[in-house]
Amino acid sequence: MEQDKKKVMLIFGGVSSEHEVSRTSAASVLSHINTEKYDIIKVGITKDGRWMQTEAEPFDIENGSWEEHESNKDVYLMPGAGFAGLDVDIVFPLLHGRNGEDGRMQGFLAIAGIPFVGSDSTASAACMDKAVTKAVIDQAEACDQAKCCVAHRGCDVEEAASVIDQFFDSKYPLFVKPANAGSSVGISKVKQMEGLPEALNVAFAEDNKAVVEEAIVGREIEVAVLGNEDPQASCIGEILSANEFYDYVAKYDNIGSVTSIVTDLPDSLQEQIRQTAVSIYEIMGCRGLARVDFFLKEGPSGGYNDGELVFNEINTMPGFTTISMYPQLWEASGIGYEELIDRLIELAEE
Repeated sequence: MEQDKKKVMLIFGGVSSEHEVSRTSAASVLSHINTEKYDIIKVGITKDGRWMQTEAEPFDIENGSWEEHESNKDVYLMPGAGFAGLDVDIVFPLLHGRNGEDGRMQGFLAIAGIPFVGSDSTASAACMDKAVTKAVIDQAEACDQAKCCVAHRGCDVEEAASVIDQFFDSKYPLFVKPANAGSSVGISKVKQMEGLPEALNVAFAEDNKAVVEEAIVGREIEVAVLGNEDPQASCIGEILSANEFYDYVAKYDNIGSVTSIVTDLPDSLQEQIRQTAVSIYEIMGCRGLARVDFFLKEGPSGGYNDGELVFNEINTMPGFTTISMYPQLWEASGIGYEELIDRLIELAEE
């Protein structure tokens, strides 16, 4: 007798500045998931927060026209009872940014009693908040980090700029980032103190906290981590941005940005980087998946073989678009896209 298919609900969109990225990730997963193993239930969340089940094709989901699809019907989540009228085994919340990977959706699904792909609400919230992440990693002494400080919405940005300038001894450039945002949304590179007030306002448009960091000069490298109790690290990838820094446009719109697999570093250094990624993943309490980002600074020898590793950030629901680093790294490590989806669903069941 043929085994019943697992019913997997894929949620996309969301009330987030990364709404479009989520739709693209969802379209890619829907184009690769094994429909002989899974019954797929597609649920989109509009920018104004309406949940709708849809039969729209991946192309319509990616371009946003799914919202007008004739099959659409409203969906409701009931505490302790799952989704009203829907039988769901696993949820794959392919949501990026606020209200998606910041612990809110994860807590919502946990209350509903439905297994889901990715970390729980605590780990998701801690990893999403750059200020919290930095404090946890600093306390654990897991890896060096950029010098930073935090500013809060409602402050006098002119006064804050003066305090920040003194904190960094007037050394520029600095990066100003929303504490809770992904895909490099709301990030500014500031080259002198006069640019700080505007940069803070840009960050505060996304979140009530802004993290200000010293600029680190080095190679931007990333490691994909997969697993629950015994997480594994992928090979190492590198980002070569077409823009001055790897902002939203460089990630998704500029074809000049390149990602590649790192092969020129000594095996011992690569293993150190991979193990540091796993340690950070475990310290933050992650499950399922995450991408850990670093800078590798030039060493005393003038090369990178003896360079200092600096932790940048961790992303608990990295992009799954065709150009996203997370699936590319596992592809290069021997786990194809379809198998990767299978593994994530299995980890959610655990």
